[in-house]
Amino acid sequence: MQKTSESYDPNRTMSRGGSVVAAQEEDLVVLLDDHDRPCGTASRMSVHTDRTPRHLAFSCYLFDEHGRVLLTRRALGKVTWPGVWTNSCCGHPRPGESMEDAVRRRVGQELGAAVGGLQLVLPDFGYRAVDASGIVENEACPVWVGRLAETVRPDPAEVCETAWIRWDDLSRIADTAPALLSPWCALQVPLLDAAIGKAGAA
Repeated sequence: MQKTSESYDPNRTMSRGGSVVAAQEEDLVVLLDDHDRPCGTASRMSVHTDRTPRHLAFSCYLFDEHGRVLLTRRALGKVTWPGVWTNSCCGHPRPGESMEDAVRRRVGQELGAAVGGLQLVLPDFGYRAVDASGIVENEACPVWVGRLAETVRPDPAEVCETAWIRWDDLSRIADTAPALLSPWCALQVPLLDAAIGKAGAA
């Protein structure tokens, strides 16, 4: 794991590696200290272990014009929570990349679509969860909502199935059968209920 002592400023590019392009090539994630302050970087491919350090991520819930929310089923080849239903999109901002740009990038990569109307709804959400394999997720994970106005074209390496469902139905699943969802999704949905209500209006 690569870790640097540089402080991280999301409004500038990396001083080591030269630019955001270098960070993209290395696919780095931002490491966080005990107070969720940036404290270094590590390779995304190597950071997730049974001792995963705290790092920066995001979740996004995407709605259509009918107020339905897009659920995705994680590809069966995923290392953690394979085949599990979850929110529309997740990812990690790279060093030097704004959170909003990271959300747009990952929606494009995972779902083959452009997102509109992005809003940060749960800026302080974070969680720790352990997969059946023993691999740990340990993330400060702000939650965004947005809108999709086009057909999704999921990357099969990331998503094996999608479903548009009513927000009330997702809320009911999170309340009565949370094990059917990823652990972060099950925790986020009731918080989103409180923050934006059940209208599904992003």
